[in-house]
Parts: sequence; C-alpha cells; structure tokens
Amino acid sequence: MALFDEGTTIVPARRRPLSRSTRVGVWALAVALVALLVLTLIPTSFVIQRPGPVFNTLGTTTDSSGAEVPLITVSGASTYPTSGSLDLLTVQVVGNRERTPSWFELALAWFDPAKAVLPVDEVFPQGQTTEQRNEQSAVMMVDSQKEATAAALTRLGYDVKPMVRVYALTDDSAAQGILQKDDIIRAANGQPITETDQLRSIINAGGGAPVELTIDRAGASENVEVTPKQATVDGATTWLVGISTMHDYDFPIDVTIQLNNVGGPSAGMMFALGIIDTLTDGNLNGGQQVAGTGTIDASGTVGAIGGIRQKMYGAVGAGATSFLAPQSNCDEVVGHIPPGLRVFSVATLDDALSVLSTIRDGGDLDALPTCR
Repeated sequence: MALFDEGTTIVPARRRPLSRSTRVGVWALAVALVALLVLTLIPTSFVIQRPGPVFNTLGTTTDSSGAEVPLITVSGASTYPTSGSLDLLTVQVVGNRERTPSWFELALAWFDPAKAVLPVDEVFPQGQTTEQRNEQSAVMMVDSQKEATAAALTRLGYDVKPMVRVYALTDDSAAQGILQKDDIIRAANGQPITETDQLRSIINAGGGAPVELTIDRAGASENVEVTPKQATVDGATTWLVGISTMHDYDFPIDVTIQLNNVGGPSAGMMFALGIIDTLTDGNLNGGQQVAGTGTIDASGTVGAIGGIRQKMYGAVGAGATSFLAPQSNCDEVVGHIPPGLRVFSVATLDDALSVLSTIRDGGDLDALPTCR
C-alpha cells in the first residue's frame, strides 16, 4: 500500500534560523575553547606551591627499602612512650624549569587559598638545575637534624660539643690530597676550632702562610699542613684552603632521624620537640595533635620558613587544631589562618615547650602569644 502518490514531491520544512543570542553563545563557546587550548599550550614562568605530606615526629615513616621505621630513634639513653602527634609540615612544588604549569592550572591555583603561585626564578634560581636544588635541599635537611638534636639535648642538660666537619673540596682546592670529606677539624695552628669563622680568621691572619690543622679522620687524630691560595671575594682579598664545611656536633647519645624524600631546614623545631618528648616521661602535647614549623639552631632560636600558608592548610587537612608558627613569619600568618586552626607564635624552643605544656595542662590558651 502506497502512502503517497508517485508524482507527489516532498518539500522539507525549512529550519528556523538561529536567534542572535544563540549565535553569539556559539561563537563565545568556540572562542572560549580556543582560548583554553592556547592557555594550556603556551609556556609560563611560574610554579605552584601546595600543601605536601604531613609527618608525625612521634610516629613512623618508611625507609629507603620501604620498611616502616620510627621517625626518631634514640639509643644510649632511656626513652618513654608517646601519644598524640607533633606534626611537621611540608610543601610540594608543582612544576620546574623543564615543565611549568599551564595558565589554566595557574588560574585554578590563584583562587585556591591553600596554594600559591610563584615566579619560577624564586624557587629554581637561574643556573641551578633541579638536581642541584634537590642536593642543596638534602644538605639543609641534614643540617637541620643536627641543629635540632643539639638544641633538644642541650635543653635536656646533655653536654653537646660543636665541631667543624669538611663537607666538600673545591676543584682547585689548596687542600686537594690533604683533606677529605668528613674530616673533623679540631684545631688550627694549635688553637681549638669549634666554628667555621674561627678557622677562617686563623687562615687569613697568616697572610698565606701554611696552616697546621689537627684533624680527626675515621676516628684517628693526625696533623696536616695546608698552604692557602689567595682569592678575591666580594672585592676583598682573602686566603682560602678550598673547602666547604658544615657545623656538626659530638653527641653523648645517638639520635637518628629517618625521613626520606624531604628536604630543607623547616622541620628543625618539630624534630627538637619530638626528641625531647621521646626522652622525657609523659606527653609534651597531652596526647593531642599539634602541628608546627620553623628552623632551629643549637641555641634553640626558632627561625622563619617558606610556604607557611600552605603548611597551615596542610595541618588542618591532617586534623590538627593547634599550630606553632615562627614569630618571624607572623606577617604571612595574619589574615590567612584556615578555619578551625589556632596559631601560636614562638621565637624559641622554650616558647614552643610553654605552648605545649599549656595545651597539655588545659591552661589558658588565650594568654599565649599569637600572630596579630
């Protein structure tokens, strides 16, 4: 059965033309998609800082083999059970000189209070490779652990002796074949050495004359002689033996801090608090979760760190409600504290211990220093 006569011509209905507003919307969408594609492909000169992993200095971590180990281990002294947490915070950097984030990623980070957009030169200086930056960061981490241990043990009454250790020799070092990495310099021209500045002064006072150094190498003491080379540093003439040194200590007990793939000096204060808590009866934090950040030196002075805004958000994300911030970072703290976090300002290790004792004892938190 035919529905239409064979001679009938079917004329399709004409499509209604798009309205002006629809055409504008289509063009706007097309332009937006092209712009998004361009912003995704065009290179940028910025990187993104965001909260990184959080580590409990009273807890465990994984070593290089993947095994779970205590973050802080002490031998040679009595240790005590701990509870709660003393969290150290980290910051992750998204991007590097080889691959910077897209403009789209930067736009999203710009409106996220937990992230910061920084010029790539501020994080990765010109002429410094990612490998060199990581190596420098690892050295600072080792130094921070030593300074933290010295601060904690000194606070507990232990006898901590400072010393100068050879970290590396320059390519044209006057000490090539004489000094080695890890040599400990005990004296120069018969004068005891505990600081690098002392060594530098004795070398320059000689005006280029050979310097007799008493060193410890692999547990044995010996005397060696180095003839400095003249150099110009910052426009001034000086004498150099061609070594870089690190501040080290003779510790009466062994303290090992295990923390892989984390660099920089900003965990120093929390390391010191974790060591003290491990070596003292009771809980510094009253069993609560407290986070914090800050460098520390052997005298117990707490110093400023970078990325404190991201670290405050990292603390909240980990469940902490109390945060110890370096007093010298307060200008970055004010107006940027995440909801649910209480920040206390500390300038010394004693300040941090005072905050913890108030938290532990249920004291008046309003009376403690904060960032204003």
